[in-house]
Amino acid sequence: MMNVAVMGYGTIGSGVVEILEENKDIIARQTGDTVNVKYILDLREFPGTPIEKKIVHDFSVIEKDPEVSMVIETMGGLNPAYPFVKASLQAGKHVATSNKALVAAYGTELLKIAEENHVNFLFEASVGGGIPIIRPLYTSLAGEKIEEITGILNGTTNYILTKMDKAGETFEEALSKAQELGYAERNPEADVEGHDTCRKIAILTALASGHEVNYEHIYTEGITNITDVDFRYADALGTSVKLFGSSRISDQGVHAFVAPVMIGKDHPLYSVNDVYNGILVKGNMLGTSMFYGSGAGKLPTASAVVADIIEALKNPGHHVKMGWDGNRLNISAMDSVSFRYFVRIKGIAAKRLAEAEAAFGKVEVTELDHMDEFAVMTEVMTEEEYHLRAKKLPGIRQRIRAEI
Repeated sequence: MMNVAVMGYGTIGSGVVEILEENKDIIARQTGDTVNVKYILDLREFPGTPIEKKIVHDFSVIEKDPEVSMVIETMGGLNPAYPFVKASLQAGKHVATSNKALVAAYGTELLKIAEENHVNFLFEASVGGGIPIIRPLYTSLAGEKIEEITGILNGTTNYILTKMDKAGETFEEALSKAQELGYAERNPEADVEGHDTCRKIAILTALASGHEVNYEHIYTEGITNITDVDFRYADALGTSVKLFGSSRISDQGVHAFVAPVMIGKDHPLYSVNDVYNGILVKGNMLGTSMFYGSGAGKLPTASAVVADIIEALKNPGHHVKMGWDGNRLNISAMDSVSFRYFVRIKGIAAKRLAEAEAAFGKVEVTELDHMDEFAVMTEVMTEEEYHLRAKKLPGIRQRIRAEI
C-alpha cells in the first residue's frame, strides 16, 4: 500500500481524494498496489466528514512521516507550495502537482532535486487540465523534434471569447457570466491578461526544447481589448478570435507568445469552444497532432493528478527522466514573428483605402453596415514591419494578429 498526503483540500484536492476512492479498484489493477490518503493538509477542520481524522495543519507531520511516500500539492500559488514541495522531495517523497505557477517558476530546481533524491516531480495537471499532454511529450513523442506547439490553454478566456462570438456579448457581459458560473475568479487578471496561458506555454516549450524557459521573457497579451465589434467583423470574414499560447522552435531561434489570434474555419482550433482546451503539436516526423478535452474543472484536473500518482507507483525508488536542463533557452523578440494583420480603421473605405494600401500594400477590405470605419486584412509581415507601417496610417482602432 502506498500512503500519500494531499496538501490543499479545495476543488482539485478534494477531486483527487474522490477519484482515489471511486477508482481504487482500477488503480489497483493498473499498479498492483493500493493508494491510501493518510493525511490532508488544510487550514480547515471538516468536522463530521469522512476526512475529519486525516486533517493535519502542520506540514512537518507529513515531511517527517517515513510511511508517506508521495505528496500531492493542490494548494496553488508559490507560498507555501514551493517550500513544502521542495522539502518533500528532499525527504525522498514523490510529488505530483497541478500548480502551473510553481512549475513555471521553480520547475528546473525541483526537477533537479527530484533526480538527486531518486524520486519524481510530476505535473501532468499543470497544463491542459485533464488533457494528457505533458506525458505524451516525454514518452509518445520522445523521438520527435518538436517544431511547434500552439494551444488554447485557458478555459476561462475561451469561454468568454466563445460567448462574444456565438452570443454577441460584450467582453464585460461574458466575463460577468463566467464569474457567475465559477469559471472566472473575482479578480480574473491571471486569465484575461494571459498570465495563466503564458506559464503553460513556458512549461510546454521547456519540455519540447529540453531547456529552461523564463516565462517572463514570453510576450504576453490578453483579451481585454477584444470587442464585440471585432467578432462582427470575424463573422463577416468567416473567422473567429482565440487566445493562443504558441511556441515555434527552429534552428533560427525560438519564438513564444501569448496573444489573441484570428483564425479561419479550416484551422484545427477553430471549433474549440467554451471551457475546452485544444493543443496542436507539430513534430518533424509525425507532423501535426491535436490534443483536445476539458482544460479545467475538479475531476478532469484531478484525473491528471491521479495519473501522476500511478506513474510514481510504477516507479518506486526510480527517477523517471523527463523535464528539462538548467540551460536557459533564448526566446527571440516578438518583433521577428510574422502574421497577417486584421486592422480596423476609422473612416469610410471609399475615401481611405488608398491611404491603407499606401501603408500596408495590398489588403482585403471588409465593411459593416452603419459603421464609421472599415477593416483590412494585410499580407504576411513581421511584427516589426507592421508597427513601422501602422505609424503611417492615423485612425487605427484595432489590430489583431491573424493566421488565415
